[in-house]
Amino acid sequence: MNNDLTEKFAPGHSTCAGCGIPAIVRTVLGATSDPIVVVSVTGCLEVTSTLYPYSAWKVPFIHSAFENGGATAAGIATAVKALRKKNKIPDKKRVQVVVFAGDGGTYDIGLQSLSGALEREHDFLYVCYDNEAYMNTGGQRSGATPFGADTETTPAGKNSFGKTEKRKDLMSIVIAHHPRYAAQANVAFLPDLKMKAKRAFETEGPRFLLVLQPCTNLWKYPTSEYVRIGKLATETNFWPLWEYIDGRYKINWATEKPKLLEEFLKTQGRFKHLFKPGGEKVIVEMQKEVEENWKKLVNLAEI
Repeated sequence: MNNDLTEKFAPGHSTCAGCGIPAIVRTVLGATSDPIVVVSVTGCLEVTSTLYPYSAWKVPFIHSAFENGGATAAGIATAVKALRKKNKIPDKKRVQVVVFAGDGGTYDIGLQSLSGALEREHDFLYVCYDNEAYMNTGGQRSGATPFGADTETTPAGKNSFGKTEKRKDLMSIVIAHHPRYAAQANVAFLPDLKMKAKRAFETEGPRFLLVLQPCTNLWKYPTSEYVRIGKLATETNFWPLWEYIDGRYKINWATEKPKLLEEFLKTQGRFKHLFKPGGEKVIVEMQKEVEENWKKLVNLAEI
């Protein structure tokens, strides 16, 4: 494996200071020595890595629209199979098709094409960098936005405490398609992400990685603290690290004494309204949801 991670994704991009997306991309792409074709769905990564006439990509790259990342990957994977039948690609040579997309292009707009590609069992890896809102278009809520968060379209104020709906359980939706491998990771735990990316590359068929990516813009925290805040997301069980491997669940990180969720919430401006009078009930409800979700995961991992 080549240790020069800039060989596949160069420093020449314009992501925000304190953004973890480049670390996600380099860690994932650095986990294999196979030839790679990257599909980048419209979003933060695409617009900051392909500022015309420049590109940070050092591998074959195609930009797909918000809604068709899964379909684009399916087409490339099918083309690889066709070229192999024509003996233009050696049988033993693995070509990795990797999709990078944000939560807007995965949880919502691109969910249909992702579902189709998963159900048809195309050979590709889909990586969702989840910053929990539509950051590329101004910070609107998405299906990944947590309950209680203040966004441009779910503003906190006299008549609302922020988003009133719970975030979509995307991992359960993906697993309902019976992939051989799916995992939840966190940019603040890069060795764990690298391990999961390597395992995904070693698996055939559709594979999925959901990676938490704190965003300085909408989450509203100092640009130097994305790793600390990302770690708190896992240390409070808001964002557990786990895998789904051939039908079995495996938890990768756990503690007997998780920190209270409010330790994670208070680091971010998007939740500051919850620490004013009247917000206590919302925090209690959020804590309850985290505990219930963790209990469900533990039970699944014990099966």
